[in-house]
Amino acid sequence: MTPEEKIGTRVSWITIFLNLILSIFKLIAGVFGHSMAMISDSIHSASDVFSTFIVLVGLKLSSKGADQEHPYGHERIESLSSLFLALCLFMTGCLIGYKGIQSFFSPPTVLPTFLAFLAAIISIISKELMFWYTRSAAMKIHSNSLLADAWHHRSDALSSVGSMIGILGSMIGIAWCDSLASFMICIIILKVSLDILKESIRELLDTSCSREMEFQLRMFILSIKGVYSLDNLKTRIFGNRVYTEVEIGVPGDYSLEKAHKIAHLVHDQVEEEFQIIKHCMVHVNPTK
Repeated sequence: MTPEEKIGTRVSWITIFLNLILSIFKLIAGVFGHSMAMISDSIHSASDVFSTFIVLVGLKLSSKGADQEHPYGHERIESLSSLFLALCLFMTGCLIGYKGIQSFFSPPTVLPTFLAFLAAIISIISKELMFWYTRSAAMKIHSNSLLADAWHHRSDALSSVGSMIGILGSMIGIAWCDSLASFMICIIILKVSLDILKESIRELLDTSCSREMEFQLRMFILSIKGVYSLDNLKTRIFGNRVYTEVEIGVPGDYSLEKAHKIAHLVHDQVEEEFQIIKHCMVHVNPTK
């Protein structure tokens, strides 16, 4: 198991355990606190358990090494995982928006109690902490599927905000607060899901790296001793890693062995300096 997989697996199992406890707590609070919003919120937390299992499977499969049928490895499986989670997040946003519209035309008849309101506050704090914990790990290991799962936690926190506002509004006689909050939360979640979806598709289509990274890579290669010019540079994102192809120029009177040593030096130093790069292929051209 790679260090990245260990971090992702540990974070995923911790959030699965916390979500199970939280969903049971919110279900009990919703039933005894007479709040359908909190019961729905508990179902949302339970769905996070499923999405995190998808992350675990994606991390496990994507960390497999290259084989005869997959010579470039399995990193794209994680991109597929984040694509699936983005779609789940999009559906969650749509569901929250739908329930907000539904509650606007069918306000609750039984007023919720303080227990449901307290459960919403605990849920907001817990899910926000899960978001930052998972996001930090995702940024550390460059995992988009884990990042998508982090935003799933954030969507649950926002859902709980809507539940809290709706419960408080119902307790003081302003039922439409829940509908307004749900609509605003729906917009936020849809925006995040579309951003993750866009990033996942970008990884699946062999898109090049950002201009900033390519500029840094170009400057670094030109600084390596023995490189006289950089004739061509190509990068492509493959899952959560990067492949790059470079053509460097060295004097035409260099021996094959000396030119090879420079190319090997470029290969080693690029992969050492840019940890996200899985493989750097170097071609040598004679300078004029």
